[in-house]
Amino acid sequence: MSDFDEEFQANPPRRGIKKGIYIVPSAFTIGNILCGFYAVINSAQAYQLLNQPNGLPKATQLFDNAARAIGIAFLLDGLDGRIARMTKATSDFGVELDSIADVLTFGIAPAFMAYTWGYGSTPGLERVAWGVSFFFLICGALRLARFNVMARAPRFSDAGKSPKLDKKSFVGLPIPAAATMLAAVIHFVPRPLPTLKSDQLHLYSWALIVGMSALAVLMVSTFRYNSFKNVGPKSNKPFITLPLLSLLLAGIWFYSQWVLLILTTVYVSHGPVIKLWNLLSRPFRRQIDDSSESVPAEQKN
Repeated sequence: MSDFDEEFQANPPRRGIKKGIYIVPSAFTIGNILCGFYAVINSAQAYQLLNQPNGLPKATQLFDNAARAIGIAFLLDGLDGRIARMTKATSDFGVELDSIADVLTFGIAPAFMAYTWGYGSTPGLERVAWGVSFFFLICGALRLARFNVMARAPRFSDAGKSPKLDKKSFVGLPIPAAATMLAAVIHFVPRPLPTLKSDQLHLYSWALIVGMSALAVLMVSTFRYNSFKNVGPKSNKPFITLPLLSLLLAGIWFYSQWVLLILTTVYVSHGPVIKLWNLLSRPFRRQIDDSSESVPAEQKN
């Protein structure tokens, strides 16, 4: 028996439906990359139309298409991981491909969109605009690198016997959520900022610069963000989850601009809000704990 035959018997190739199951999550990831590439191309075409006569309507539509593509990529990014876990088709290859896709779609694409749609053509802010977009991109890449390291080196429990990962929350704002926040803003107001008057252009450009910088800082922060991994087909409350999901889909279908902007704003802000609430309520919790400890055991019984 040759070495090839021995290796073939030891590691037989996957065939049929089992092999197809491993391809499905990667197909969603490739769709994610396609959406990011589509967003970049549409933003570049729209940026070229800004200096052409009667190019504003077409440029506005192209920027809106780019924002919608980021939203679709966000949905695909959430599905590939869930499908991989449901079908037990997770692999190191899929993890690496997903990270590369996130850098392209949720890092480069939104940074380019913010530059072309927003502050890139503002007089006097060219260098600042370039730096802020790059700052957003590099913070997103650092956020993904930290996530991969934490996933492969899980924290240990207090007993020190078994590793324990906190699957209910993320550390730092996830990069897909940061990109979707910008996409929701552009989808809400797709008209490019360079078409505004000079005073309005500088005002909104600075607002966008501050917003992009804040998103970048939140990505590398230690704020906790809910992962919603406990929501899904295995949820023990389907009669609550399914009606709410139906209302959400209906709201996005009929009022996508308002619903998406509100949802993304609430999610991005809930990390710092929860942290602030915990800091403010800590003295009150200490008072309650101290008062409970001072009560004699006979009174507690």
